[in-house]
Parts: sequence; C-alpha cells; structure tokens
Amino acid sequence: MRPRVAAAAGGAIALVVALGACSENTGEGTTVDTNRQQTGVIASDPKDSQGPAAEVAGAQKGGTLTIIRETPISHLDPQRTYSFAGLMTNPLFARYLTTWKDDGKGGLVLVGDLAETPGTNVNNDCKVWEFKIKDGVKFEDGSPITAKEIAYGIARSFDPDLTGGPTYVQEWLADSPQFDTKWDFKKNKGSLPPGLTAPDAKTLRFEFAKPRCDLPFAVSLPTSAPLKPDQDTGVNLDQRPFSSGPYKVAKNQVGVQLTLDRNPHWDPKTDAVRHQYPDQIVWSFGPTADAANNRVIADNGADQSAIAFNVVPASLVARVAQDAALKSRTILSPTPSANQLVINNQRITDLKIRQALNYAIDREGMVKALGGQTVAQPLTTLMPPATIGYQAYDAYPAGPTGNLDKAKELLGGQTPELVLGVADNTTEQQMGTQLKANLERAGFKITVRNIPDDSKLDEVKKKDNPWDLYIGNWAADWPSGASILPVLYDGRTIKAEGNSNQSYFNDPAINAEFDRILALEPAKQGPEWAKLDQRIMKEHAPVVPLFVDVAYNVHGSRVGGIFISSVFGYPSFVNAYVKQ
Repeated sequence: MRPRVAAAAGGAIALVVALGACSENTGEGTTVDTNRQQTGVIASDPKDSQGPAAEVAGAQKGGTLTIIRETPISHLDPQRTYSFAGLMTNPLFARYLTTWKDDGKGGLVLVGDLAETPGTNVNNDCKVWEFKIKDGVKFEDGSPITAKEIAYGIARSFDPDLTGGPTYVQEWLADSPQFDTKWDFKKNKGSLPPGLTAPDAKTLRFEFAKPRCDLPFAVSLPTSAPLKPDQDTGVNLDQRPFSSGPYKVAKNQVGVQLTLDRNPHWDPKTDAVRHQYPDQIVWSFGPTADAANNRVIADNGADQSAIAFNVVPASLVARVAQDAALKSRTILSPTPSANQLVINNQRITDLKIRQALNYAIDREGMVKALGGQTVAQPLTTLMPPATIGYQAYDAYPAGPTGNLDKAKELLGGQTPELVLGVADNTTEQQMGTQLKANLERAGFKITVRNIPDDSKLDEVKKKDNPWDLYIGNWAADWPSGASILPVLYDGRTIKAEGNSNQSYFNDPAINAEFDRILALEPAKQGPEWAKLDQRIMKEHAPVVPLFVDVAYNVHGSRVGGIFISSVFGYPSFVNAYVKQ
C-alpha cells in the first residue's frame, strides 16, 4: 500500500509499516537474513529531526575513504539523480527537506533534514503542506539556505533539459504527468510553479489540487535539494554540484575520479543523519567488479580504506563466502530492489509473445550466472517481498528453469526476432549472455545491443527507444507498494523522455484501478495492490520478473560504518569512517 499518513496533534504525522520476507540458507556457507521485519516511522517529535547525529561506535576522524565502481555515476545534479549510485552519493553533498534515519537493520525513521520536522499537514486534508526551514543550514560558500533556494531547486526540476530525476512533486504541483508543459521553467525563471510558495525565508508551502499524503516521503528524494540561482549552471551542474551537505566536490575527472572534501560550512548540529568522519571521500571509476573486489580482498595500501560498490561477482562468491578471515569485512543484506526483463509494449504488442517470454525464463540459471543466492533471489511478482501488501504468486508457473514447451506452444511456430539492450557493465553483460541463450532455446532470436552504462537509464526512458527488451531495476522510493505499481505502469505518465514507465504499458482499466486504490483508506490499500499486481501480470504480462537483489559487499580492513540502505539496498556512506 502507499502510506496515506494522517495528521496527529500539532500537525505531526506518524506511520508504522511492517515488511516481511522469507528466510533462506544459501547453501554456500552464508545465510541471507531476509526474515527481518522492516519498519518505517514518520517522526512526530521535532527532537528527532535535530542534530547532531548519534556518534557511531568506534568511529574516528581523518583519512580517505575510496569507493570503487566500474562505471561513472549517471548524474550528480540532485534534480537529475535517480540511479542507485547517485542516490547513495548525493546525501554526501546535498540535503533535502526530509531524510531517513536508517539503522541498517530495516529500522527507518523519516525526519526533517533542511526542515525542522517532516512537514505540517495544515488543514489535515493533505492538500496544503508547510515546512519550516532550520536555522544554521548553509551552502558550501557559507551563505544561508532558505526556503527560497529550496523552492528554486524544485522549480528547476521542471526544466525539460534536466530530465532523469524523480517526478512526484512536479506531477503533483502541476496536477498532470505532463508537468513540463503545464509550467515552463525557462519562460518563468525567477518565479515558482503554481502551488509552490516561499512566504518567508523560513517557510516553504505546497498547495495541491488533490490530497498528496505522501509528500513527506517524496521530498526525501533529491528533487528538494536547494540551489542558489546564481549557481545554476544548467546541464553542467552534473559536473560540479553546489554543496549543502557535509562534503563538497573538490575535483571531478569525469569518468575517472570524483573527489569530495569536507565542507567547512556544514553544521552537524543541524543534521540528524550525516557525519563528516573521513577527510576525503573518493569515487574511483574503471575497474571491473572482479578487479575492484580483488583489490579490496587483497587489502593492500590505500585499498585497506576502500569498498567495492559493485557486489561480489559470481567468480568470487565462493572464495569470499568460504574465507573466515573476510567475514568481518563483508556485508550481506536483503534489499527491496527488484529486477525485471522489461518488455517494450509499444514494440511487442502480441500478448502471447509477452506470455511466452515469461514461461521461457530460467530464473535459476540467472541467479547462478550472477553468483548464487548471496547475490539474488528469484522473483515472480511485480512487487518484491519487502513491500506492504505483498502476496506471493506465479502467473506463469514454469518451475525454476522455465517451461520451454509452453513458451513454444504460445509462439505457435513463430520465431520472434527481438533486440535486447544491455548496459556495457560486467553484470548486465553476464545477464545478457544468459538471457540470449535462455530465450533462444525457447524459440526466440535475440540480438544483443550494448548501451553505455552511464547513459542507459536516460536512453531507455525515451519513448522512441529502439529496443524490444532491456533489463530494469526498481526499488520503491519509500516503503510502499504504490511507489512501485503506479510509477511503473500508469500509462498516463508516458511522455517523450524521462519515463519511469519503461515498459510503455498503458491500459485505461488499470489506470482507473490506480486511482481507485489510491483513494481508499490506508488499511484497505495493501490487499488491493496485491490483487492488482496479479491482474496486471495475468492480463497483460508487461514485464518478466527476474529476481530481487541481495547486497553482498566487501570492504578493506580500515573501513567502518558502512551499512546497506534499508530504502535503496546499496551501501550507505553517511556513517562511514576510516580506522586510523
């Protein structure tokens, strides 16, 4: 269900959710703890939003933390950030209206970040929201952050040249998926989109045509990062964002290395979540997943204070899992991140072909190709298990390795020729090889086309993209089923570029169901999302669910404070430190 939060006394809001999953032993000497209960709460006490963040046990100041990743981060500009690598690095140099306190064990508390609280539901109808901005929050040049700069950051997210980021707030303000045509940022530069005002330096106000009870969650995303208008370099902000967080961009060798230094104007007293332990944080791009993990496992020199952002690859899983000396340097955690073989429904209009793809898929082979159950768990639903309202089902039961006979029966002697777009990183290349062999056994002819990894997200979001199939990955933007199904499958949101609905699925009856369910009382929404999940798959098969990610990361012996984000399922660096 999508959390529809009600106002408590004084306009504070509270929500508790429980997320369950199955526990399974990997058989590789390592157990994935997917049985933990994940909970999310919106803070009702303003003290929860105050800084400083609680000190991390054993943390020390100083040193350089290195994060090794194969490919560059697609966007650093907060208003354009939506990749997992971007969402994990943005909090180091950008602050938002709200953010999550995360214990790394599934416990989440939504707190005010730049705002004093997670927001006030002014009339208790979710149509008018106000956020009071904290005193003492500053940019990297020492100038104060006010409601005006936060409003400007949101306004620039309407610019069609700055695509790629979340679009919740823009669509809600415009009351239309086509937000960039409802309000023109370039023509109205210097003003704010309708419904967004900054009555004074301390107050940011949202007014919506419809109830938007999820706003406190939506503004925990980078859309609400502040920016001074005179620091707005348009598309070039990707190269050097203007910092409001504990670190600032010192140097960016695009595609090679991103260096972050401490921001001396960040005040820990204003920040309930972040720390500033390392002197410097460096993203190093280029090494393959194998090379990066081998370097960190070897634990020599500067790599003692490094982490491989890419999970342990298939070639190294057995070695890492069986090495007791590495146990203290590995992180194994379930994630809410679901992967699909996305079908371009504009190009593949025959339902039987889409159903055949679902019957053909060899999930067991895919999981083995990726490295086993320390990396992935098979999935047959649109929503992953760690979703409120989740119910297990399999619309196209084909066993763990697929049902090739059923797929061929549906194809009826056809040999569909399909183009599979695959990012040029190690993981997707492995997946592409496995998918091609798997689907061709079922009667398809698959042509694999490589897409540069740092541009893939932008390219598949283009409505006229040239691929029939591509690999998709989605983690809910907050712990809720409605930040999965409507976001990915509401056809009314489809536009020329920047589409989250990358299957380009559009069915009026399903769109109407989204509206119906979102209008229900919160307690009634969960089961309805589960029913709709099944209906979409059984009636339309717009994608092929593949697997849920399991995070399996290794770091050097001098790295501390790293945990896997309970929201996004990737390493978080807000508590990171280097052992001296």
